[in-house]
Amino acid sequence: MEKTLIFGHKSPDTDTICSAIVMENLQKKLGKEAKAVRLGNLNKETEYVLNHIGVDAPEMINEIEDGQEVILVDHNEFSQSVKNIENAKIKMVVDHHRICDFQTSEPLYYRAEPVGCTCTILYKLYKENNVEIDKKIAGLMMSAIISDTLLLKSPTKTQEDEKAIEELEKISGLKAQEYGLDMLKAGTDLSDFTANELIALDCKVCSLKDKSAKVAQVNTADIADMMKRKEEIEESIKNDIEKDNLDLFVFAITDIINSNSQVIVLGKSSDIFERGFGKKLEDNTAFLPGVVSRKKQILPVLQENA
Repeated sequence: MEKTLIFGHKSPDTDTICSAIVMENLQKKLGKEAKAVRLGNLNKETEYVLNHIGVDAPEMINEIEDGQEVILVDHNEFSQSVKNIENAKIKMVVDHHRICDFQTSEPLYYRAEPVGCTCTILYKLYKENNVEIDKKIAGLMMSAIISDTLLLKSPTKTQEDEKAIEELEKISGLKAQEYGLDMLKAGTDLSDFTANELIALDCKVCSLKDKSAKVAQVNTADIADMMKRKEEIEESIKNDIEKDNLDLFVFAITDIINSNSQVIVLGKSSDIFERGFGKKLEDNTAFLPGVVSRKKQILPVLQENA
């Protein structure tokens, strides 16, 4: 029997990678053939998680064959997925994002909930299917929730996320606060990334009515230190705008300690950002106090003001 491939979005973050591995485990426990894969390189936070818990990274793929059975986690938009996804046989989607640019030729299992993390939904699926959660799987799920909710400080977090972390902390043996802070800090070491790598680390393509845009985000413990690289980051963004014919590129540098973001905004449609946030860009940048979530605090504002 051909294995069903499980993967998250391009430029994978911790939730994407952990969700794929966790879903593979769940499928196998339910007696199904499945294999977790990834669509991009790991970031340092995810490397820290996998090394700490002792789990191998999924194999990386670039495209799939026609008719390949797949399960999508942590995304549903085809623009964020693997090459040739439109010709795949999508069996299942488990996601916590808006539904966009998605259709299938056959019925499927679709589970989308407005929670802070895909792994929170997967935690519920284990419970609903009476499948035991082992120590490593609990550690992966807890790590993903910590990552996506910034240790439950993001406005995306819900009571469901809090409940899941409380239970997963007991199973994994990890102390969420202590481990979570170390994990998040591990992801802020961006010193050896090129500017091109920085803007691609966690980047989402999105449509703003008739405009094409990208919104990228990196986490840091020191915004000022990251802004020292502003000139080279801007150059990379300009090249990306030209290459992909973008109308707007928003690069958010998020301070995980103080819960603020500094953004670098470029593109002929930068007025969408200024109109939405009520801020005049100065030298292509603006400070957004209290803004840490791309999904809940940045993307909706851009979409509403496009």
